[in-house]
Amino acid sequence: MSEMKLKALAKINLGLDVTGCREDGYHEVKMIMQTIYLYDRIFLKPTKRPEIEIKTNLPYLPANENNLAYKAAKILLDELDIKSGIKIEIQKYIPVAAGMAGGSTDAAAVLFGMNKLFKLGLSREALMERGVKLGADVPYCIMRGTALAEGIGEMLTPLPSMPSCTILIAKPPISVSTKQVYERLVLDEQTKHPDIDVLVEDLKQKDLSALAGHMGNLLESVTIPQYPVIAKIKQTMLEAGAIGAMMSGSGPTVFGIFQNEEMARAAMKNIRKGQLARQIYITRPYNV
Repeated sequence: MSEMKLKALAKINLGLDVTGCREDGYHEVKMIMQTIYLYDRIFLKPTKRPEIEIKTNLPYLPANENNLAYKAAKILLDELDIKSGIKIEIQKYIPVAAGMAGGSTDAAAVLFGMNKLFKLGLSREALMERGVKLGADVPYCIMRGTALAEGIGEMLTPLPSMPSCTILIAKPPISVSTKQVYERLVLDEQTKHPDIDVLVEDLKQKDLSALAGHMGNLLESVTIPQYPVIAKIKQTMLEAGAIGAMMSGSGPTVFGIFQNEEMARAAMKNIRKGQLARQIYITRPYNV
């Protein structure tokens, strides 16, 4: 195999709760992750020179050791004493700094692809163990599908697939720092936590309406007051017929769940008319 082409899929959070803060500064979370059919394209090609070369279609993305894809390649090259190098081309379509695991899914694709390309023979679990060193979302991006994530996000339990639906993605022209969102999060007796357990039950019952109605993201309490446009996008989606709309991850991306594509397109039109978001996509759940 001389080269490999991969799709690095994005994720949304159907539910996101933060249950505490650990001594090492990481937060304990309980959330439901869902892969969606929006993806970056990753091209891998071995090189004779023992180096890592990164190329991207966006000039502001790091093309060096600050890129998670580079770090993923370096883990395997160093640990397994691979003598050749790797050329990585990333065609970026997932919004950047958007709460959709764009960097993590690129890293996951590199781990998966290099395992195949160099015939390393690593199991999925072995790749996930290496992935968590890069970021809490990387193991999930290797696993994909619908999953309950606990711990710092690395403890994963597969869940029944999300029911078929249309998903509208809208990212306003702002970037959010996940680190700063968590730093500003207040956890006390007044904190209203989303019920993740009821979402798990909704998935088991294949009840899309109940699932959409029970969605909740604790981080909205930090990000929305700072960026009111997120609430405006949610309201626009709901007014156009979404059965549920929520911010994904630490934001600022908003997704809406629709029972048909026609209503999603109407919402897309209204979001564009209101100049609320520049990056807007219609997609669907990706189930393994």
